[in-house]
Amino acid sequence: MTTHSPGARAGTSVPRPAHPLLTHVLDGGASAYALIRRERDPFVDVLAGDVVDVDRLADIPLDGAEVLALVPFRQVRERGFDALDDGAPLRCLVVRASERVDLDAAVDALPARSPAVAGLGVDVSDDDYAAIVRGVIDDEIGRGEGANFVIRREFTASTDAAPGAAALAWLRALLEHERGAYWTFAIVTPGLAAVGATPERHVSSIDGVVSMNPISGTFRHVDGPPDAAALDGFLADVKEREELVMVVDEELKMMSAVCPDGGRIRGPFLKRMSRLTHTEYLLEGRSALDPREVLRRTMFAPTVTGSPMGNACTVIARHETTPRGYYGAVLARFTPTASGYDLDAPILIRTAYVDDSGRVRVPVGATLVRHSTPADEVAETHAKAAGILSAIGALPRAGAAADAPAAAGADAPAGEPEASDAADASAHPLLADRNASLAAFWRTPQGGARPPRATALVVDAHDDFTTMLTHQLRHLGIDARIVGWADAAPDADADLVVFGPGPGDPRAIDDPRVARLRELIVTRAGSGRPLLAVCFSHQILAGLAGLDLAPLPAPQQGVQRSVDVFGHDARVGFYNTFTAVSGGRATTPELGLEIAADDTGAVHALRGPGVASVQGHLESVLSVDGLATLDRLTAELLAGAAAERAREQPAA
Repeated sequence: MTTHSPGARAGTSVPRPAHPLLTHVLDGGASAYALIRRERDPFVDVLAGDVVDVDRLADIPLDGAEVLALVPFRQVRERGFDALDDGAPLRCLVVRASERVDLDAAVDALPARSPAVAGLGVDVSDDDYAAIVRGVIDDEIGRGEGANFVIRREFTASTDAAPGAAALAWLRALLEHERGAYWTFAIVTPGLAAVGATPERHVSSIDGVVSMNPISGTFRHVDGPPDAAALDGFLADVKEREELVMVVDEELKMMSAVCPDGGRIRGPFLKRMSRLTHTEYLLEGRSALDPREVLRRTMFAPTVTGSPMGNACTVIARHETTPRGYYGAVLARFTPTASGYDLDAPILIRTAYVDDSGRVRVPVGATLVRHSTPADEVAETHAKAAGILSAIGALPRAGAAADAPAAAGADAPAGEPEASDAADASAHPLLADRNASLAAFWRTPQGGARPPRATALVVDAHDDFTTMLTHQLRHLGIDARIVGWADAAPDADADLVVFGPGPGDPRAIDDPRVARLRELIVTRAGSGRPLLAVCFSHQILAGLAGLDLAPLPAPQQGVQRSVDVFGHDARVGFYNTFTAVSGGRATTPELGLEIAADDTGAVHALRGPGVASVQGHLESVLSVDGLATLDRLTAELLAGAAAERAREQPAA
């Protein structure tokens, strides 16, 4: 543990300033401090204190004082995920003094002149970034490694100003000219300063209510307010719609991991900023977990990593040339309450970093999906960087509308979508209609859970969709628990074993994960006890049953389809790059399983005595009929097992 104490200058006999802590900071009297304006607050919080570097999230010192933690991306290794290691510290500002300053007064007090910034460049050229985009689409999404990935590049520059002076001046520019930020902030610590206007809450835990705020889909209007016709085109764009739904699914996985009752989605809403407009949802649930554990289980947002999370981190480490530092991680504020601590943690995006050498970095990323084009994703990184680059003086400002000062107190209460945006959600048909294609289970209160009637073991095949699947099983009265594929016992005694989804090529039988899943499925099927296989595990079962496995002509990542599941029409979400092929058969060559397939031969489901499988993700927010299908399949499996046991009972 490393500690830095803030410097303090001897005072003189002068009248006490109106805002003594802010004055102390501006006079250079504190070496570690932060200024924060939260969305729609008419004030700025000024915090100063000691800096403590710790190793793990659980080590963040919640001993009664407020703490602001600068969490690096490499911390995701606490979840067992890959990350390039740059040694960036998990830095905690333990607050010893705080002050709340009226927004207008704070802006007036901050330096009016921004320091000069020179040598604007980028670490990965446009052409090289476009090549990375194409490679990720073809070689990662195209091989079934995931649904979407976020790849970062960095704009760079230099300044002769001290980090603290630069951060305070740039903060003023952001407060004056940027709109729509969840947090506008500056944090200055020894050796590192950061200033930003991040649009996105990652996670908060306030009075036991956990909220996540996935934002995705990007409409660029760099020269001023959006044109209505162009906005219609953005809202109708398939790529933009799918991009948002995929991150909602990914964050619902996290909500299911931290909230016993799962999460409920609200929205969609529009998130307007000076040069960009995004679409967003709000997810809410309840949890009694320590806020540090809430943060650990939700590292980090899929909007800055990808899906599924574990594989996304591997893909990032494979394609990004340098460690991320703090990009895509969080700035977490832990506030003491009568019962413990509240947490508010925005994502570290739209942020500039400056060190003691004067090196300035502005990292940005684009979300790559199956519909992405390299040119569009290159343009998106430029647009995302433009707001912060303008604030630091590296680019000219946008039009007059973007230059309008942010009005204090003009917006709706913090934590809620803006009033004008909420109206847009109900009035704009292209936005409001989105919920018609989403599962009601995740949009409404999830009451009415059935009492436990059976047990289930859910085998995690390296995709946290298993958390959502497990939550739905519990809702249906099945007491389910999750175990990793490497730790699952072949002779599990649960009433039902569910083999979950995962990334990758199901034909790669030499892969340890595939080989282990094959072994587990063979053993369970041979026992005659019920099993259900989903997506990747469905493909493995189909291969064991003698069906060919082949890549789809185009990946189905985040796609909703209506399919026939043994006489029942079902709208289901698909996340697959490979499929089993029926070859015109009604039953499989091995195991004699009944096949449900479409006209192309793509197999949607299999069933037989004690066995069922589905290609789609019944747990996905895209699966309008997912819960009903899961209920029907599990009921048939459990009823069949009960009937078999009854037949085996000796006559009285």
